[in-house]
Amino acid sequence: MPSDRTATKVLGADVVVLRPSTSCAANDSSAICRGYSDAMPMPKRSSVDDFFAQLSDVQRPHLEALRELSLAVDSEAREELKWNLPVYVRGKNTSLWMLQNFKHHCSLRFPPPFFATQKAAVEAAGYEAGEGFIKLPYARELPTELLKALMQARVEEYAATGAGWNDR
Repeated sequence: MPSDRTATKVLGADVVVLRPSTSCAANDSSAICRGYSDAMPMPKRSSVDDFFAQLSDVQRPHLEALRELSLAVDSEAREELKWNLPVYVRGKNTSLWMLQNFKHHCSLRFPPPFFATQKAAVEAAGYEAGEGFIKLPYARELPTELLKALMQARVEEYAATGAGWNDR
């Protein structure tokens, strides 16, 4: 095994771990190195406005529409930069949802326990859903009514219970 890797066992399975100071060689086609070489570092943002300013031309229309929708659905929510992403917050520090940008899609992410109650409706509408998020490909039109309904349901949940991201 090359000296830049460590073999270990996790739950009985062999795992190869790259050491933090390691970089992959240009000719290394291992899965772990392909992941690192294909990834682009996310630029550090200084504010929510800076997040939107740094979006590509492909990303901007969807994410700006999600921003407008977020502010329209909950006039009491404020935008904050958390985890280098725009997060819509209520009360002292309760995150309602966040926006995420990727190369070919963006995501609207909710607390997973809340989204679990909404996931079937998202999938029935023909959208991919994961643990707490709806995947929104840039090549498809945004399902505005569905997104609005999801946001409104989350605001209603917060109003009724005060539930935060991990409060369930």
